[in-house]
Amino acid sequence: MIAIVDYEAGNILSVENALKRLGAAFEVTADPAHLRAASHVILPGVGEASSAMARLNRPLPGGETLSGIVRSLDVPVLGICIGVQLLCRSSEEGGTDCLGVFSPRVRRFPADAGAKIPHMGWNAVENLSGPLFRGIPDGTYVYYVHSYYPEYAPDETVAVTEYAGCRFSAALQRGHFFGTQFHPEKSGPAGAVILKNFLSL
Repeated sequence: MIAIVDYEAGNILSVENALKRLGAAFEVTADPAHLRAASHVILPGVGEASSAMARLNRPLPGGETLSGIVRSLDVPVLGICIGVQLLCRSSEEGGTDCLGVFSPRVRRFPADAGAKIPHMGWNAVENLSGPLFRGIPDGTYVYYVHSYYPEYAPDETVAVTEYAGCRFSAALQRGHFFGTQFHPEKSGPAGAVILKNFLSL
């Protein structure tokens, strides 16, 4: 069973629909036992970093927090959009300390770069490596909606995109933790392959 972390984030319906299209069994849950029993865990969503981290840090019945549970997981974990940002060290959005699974800081695109913010639409991912991108050609286009991005990290970045003069981490991997700044669930056939690759781990 795949667990989608329920931390009251917006826009997880598209992830649910993508998993249904793949025929994958899943549940949306904040139950510690269910999260620990899952074969794979997905941390998706849209929203603002400081309020999202506040929800992850809020004590659950029994005293645990979702932030502590996510850090402790030993199954494949995938953060999508704000999910990957929350897995990073910190975010400029709200001056937020995040989960620290990945080392990059999350930065805001510069307003003076002459590009539209938020970054919304299709852009290429390049310098692909790691199991998420099996069967995905370099230069494949994926779908983005974001104003903040994880910095490039040589030891953890497994895909890059350039926008607004910034070369940023389109995807990160550290051990069994993965993250994509783009939305695989909205990225057509290529996104479906990326999700299948994750679920095959």
